Amino acid sequence: MESPKPGRGWLLRLVIAFSFTQGAVSMARPAVSYRALALGADARAVGVIAGVYALLPLFAAVPLGRRTDHGRCAPLLPVGVALIATGCALSGTAGSLPEMAAWSGVMGLGHLSFVIGAQSIVARQSGPDEQDRNFGHFTIGASLGQLIGPIAAGLVVSEQDGAMGRTSAAALFVSAALAAFSVTSLWRIERRPDGTGTTAAPAGETAARRVPVRGILTTRGVASGMFISLAVLSATDILTAYLPVVGEQRGISPAVVGVLLSLRATATVVCRLAITPMIRLMGRTVLMAVSCLGAALLCTGIALPVPAWALGVLLAGLGFCLGVGQPLSMTTVVQAAPEGARSTALALRLTGNRLGQVAAPASAGVLAGLVGTAAPFVMLGGLLLISAAIAVRPLRERPAADPAGDSAGGPPAPGKRHTEGSSAAPGTGRPSG
Repeated sequence: MESPKPGRGWLLRLVIAFSFTQGAVSMARPAVSYRALALGADARAVGVIAGVYALLPLFAAVPLGRRTDHGRCAPLLPVGVALIATGCALSGTAGSLPEMAAWSGVMGLGHLSFVIGAQSIVARQSGPDEQDRNFGHFTIGASLGQLIGPIAAGLVVSEQDGAMGRTSAAALFVSAALAAFSVTSLWRIERRPDGTGTTAAPAGETAARRVPVRGILTTRGVASGMFISLAVLSATDILTAYLPVVGEQRGISPAVVGVLLSLRATATVVCRLAITPMIRLMGRTVLMAVSCLGAALLCTGIALPVPAWALGVLLAGLGFCLGVGQPLSMTTVVQAAPEGARSTALALRLTGNRLGQVAAPASAGVLAGLVGTAAPFVMLGGLLLISAAIAVRPLRERPAADPAGDSAGGPPAPGKRHTEGSSAAPGTGRPSG
């Protein structure tokens, strides 16, 4: 007998919690850059500290994904919140650049833990026809946090009378409190359909053990989804880390920089609210390619010495284009991944993201030190242009008689993945228990 379809209250609570945790991180990241500048960092050192944020997650993502495939997802959420709050608070007390880098890494590990748990819950509790919508709504939480966090950082941080060190520390303490507040929404998020206290099906556990990492990576659609996600997140990350440096060089105050970053996040929220009708209009593959191409052109435009109002226009357009990549790459990876290894596939996607967050800021720091702060944005434009070419590749490869691929962004439709002997719970897209 088919169980009644649950409501979406769990998704709303997850979006609220994600808004607070992402808001804390988005407030802390520019505050870390300003505090590093107050401690004597140059553009290269800021890039290194931004890269360390992703270093610990780079090694932890796959083990956390394997663990989540074999059991519950929800326990990762409060663990992530605790690590984020600790990293933010201790970054505010750090008195040296190595300390700043270390606590930035702890913050990044906490963010990774929260995101792996949250994305796995969305994948596990959404049917194939709900994934684009639910991942789009889930990532609205990230966009809301990215909207609020930079504005809050800009309001708290001040350059007047040598107060940057003190005010940036205050911003980090506020971000720690913001992260801690997210636990108020972490209740009844993960369903227990059998009343046994577990959500992962035995068949899923067997598949997760059977599929090696290489097998997941070589599955059609996984690697391309990972690269697109890497490029989009690298663009967002470098914008967050380097716009304060650009603002300081162009005479733009921290408050205005915060507004500019939040303007980009607002455009991303608008994009994700409209993502379902845009997919119906264009198809997932075309939408992904067009958004990456637009982002490449707009990102390169930021390198030009334009006034603050023009920078705002560019960032609004860029935010809208960047809003497509993350939710659609999640759906692409989930639908392409072998059954029972979806959390591991999402973790691999996050590993690619963190690899980009290590390599891109470090490369940006070197380029900024050699050529100037405009160079990282040109680099990002090239990365996004490659992503557009990868996104459009399924259109060139797909036979004309295969209409299913466009809605899935390249990988086979989920229903085609089941092999003999496997069964799916109705409406869940995952093995039944």
